[in-house]
Amino acid sequence: MHGRVKVKTTAQQEEEKRKEREKKLKIYVAARDACFSKRKEGVCDDEALQLTQQLLSSNPDFATLWNYRREILMHLETVKDPDEMQKIYEAELSFLEACLKVNPKSYGSWHHRGWVSARLPRPDWARELSLCDRCLSLDDRNFHCWDYRRMVVKVSGVPVDQELEFSDRLIGSNFSNYSSWHYRSTLLPVLHPQTRQEPPHASSPRGPQSHRVCEEQLLKEYELVQNAFFTDPNDQSAWFYYRWLLGRAEREETISCVYVSREDERVAVAFSRPINARCVGLLLVLDGQPLRVEWRSVHPRFRHSPVLICDLPPGTINDVTNEHNLTVHWTGNHTHRDCALYTGRVESWCRDTATDQELFRSELSVEKTSVLQSELQSVKQLQELEPLNKWCLLTIILLMRALDPLGYEKETLAHFQTLKEVDSMRSEYYSDLCCKFMIENTILKMEYAEVRVFSITDRNLTSLCHLDQLLLVTHINLSSNRLQRLPPQFAMLQCLEVLEADNNFLENLEGVYHLPRLQEVSLKNNKISTLTDLQPLASCPELKRLDLRGNPVTQAASVESDLAELLPSVTDLLL
Repeated sequence: MHGRVKVKTTAQQEEEKRKEREKKLKIYVAARDACFSKRKEGVCDDEALQLTQQLLSSNPDFATLWNYRREILMHLETVKDPDEMQKIYEAELSFLEACLKVNPKSYGSWHHRGWVSARLPRPDWARELSLCDRCLSLDDRNFHCWDYRRMVVKVSGVPVDQELEFSDRLIGSNFSNYSSWHYRSTLLPVLHPQTRQEPPHASSPRGPQSHRVCEEQLLKEYELVQNAFFTDPNDQSAWFYYRWLLGRAEREETISCVYVSREDERVAVAFSRPINARCVGLLLVLDGQPLRVEWRSVHPRFRHSPVLICDLPPGTINDVTNEHNLTVHWTGNHTHRDCALYTGRVESWCRDTATDQELFRSELSVEKTSVLQSELQSVKQLQELEPLNKWCLLTIILLMRALDPLGYEKETLAHFQTLKEVDSMRSEYYSDLCCKFMIENTILKMEYAEVRVFSITDRNLTSLCHLDQLLLVTHINLSSNRLQRLPPQFAMLQCLEVLEADNNFLENLEGVYHLPRLQEVSLKNNKISTLTDLQPLASCPELKRLDLRGNPVTQAASVESDLAELLPSVTDLLL
């Protein structure tokens, strides 16, 4: 046995490791406590800089130490000249590279590097871009590095076309590079914007560019992304990018509708996005004279709302023999909207329809229509090869909606049913998406027919959306669905006169709030069980007819007298 190396047992090895860890921990804790003491005493010297470097080298995710280190560096700026600080900050960048080797996704390290680069007297942006390239070559989904790279690109003025070529290279080497696809989606609207024409009623200083990509470039992108998802149909990166290409850009901030009522002496204004009534900066001008009015959201639950209302001073417009011209100025956006109330008219409005705003589909040229038809056929062929691929099915739906949402309605519903079977874990998501598309189709049908009746029955709806597009609706029928509540957004239906919501699961009428025109409500066969559930109806002054047959509340004792007290305006009550 002599001359042979003694092999340590597992227990001995573990004990030695434990002692080594304890030794390192004691050193670490002592250095940490020393740092905390120095910071408490306001000491910003070289020793503190060395202590923080020692600690952060082993644990770069210690945010307090990075903060202390920045305090020290800012102090050094007050006592050293720019050349000395240049050397100190360059050494700091080298130290940070070592930290990133320990943890390439360290929040603290990347944030501190951005801070240092911003304070460097003579920054070397080429070096920073090179560092990003190296990090992304090791992990092309390192979003910390991507964020930092975007900052470097912005500050250093790298041309957008050069960055697009960079994304081309990364996507070419790896179609699954989701970060590159996303980065590409931020570059294209800048490099290849779609020009737009301002509507005649609006004035804006923001120029002719929009957030959309020009059609010529879109057609090229379709070809690129098709190569990606045909290469690997189960990789989601390209499918997500394809969905972005088919989507609609962020809406411009505009006044989409102005409605005025003589009877109610009220003005309602709809916007392209929710806004704060207290900070919006609206000016109402009637017949050339500014009016002092108080704007408010349609429901007290909302601080931000896409529909705002105001009451006019009594007697301002109630005489039907007078004609009035009204203008709403959105001063913060330098936008305005005019509306004329003619003699003999009790109401008037000026609006952009959902079609005008391209909310649910974009206007397609002949060339783009042809390309999308070809794309649809290609994806259908891929779906025949990959019948259980959910991305194929969802993209087919989106292509159909881009081409003709009403013409492909039946096929779309059938594909949604298949999607729920193929991807059952997300069946509720697909149900909600299907509901959204059906509501959009119903709005388009209503606008094409030029009526103010919105009817969507027996469609298994579980939620409502786009209610700001129903401001002018007078009659809504939501019967035979699966709705459990009418949300606060329902209060946007300021012109509503008749509400039908029979055969649902309604327990809550919160959204039926201060609807000034509402006269008839039918709620047969729902789940309304208490008078409290009906309380919102008391805020509707014109309510005359209420049908509650088939609701648990009708079984309560003295329900008729209680309802008469709660809703004195109702003359036709069905229980």
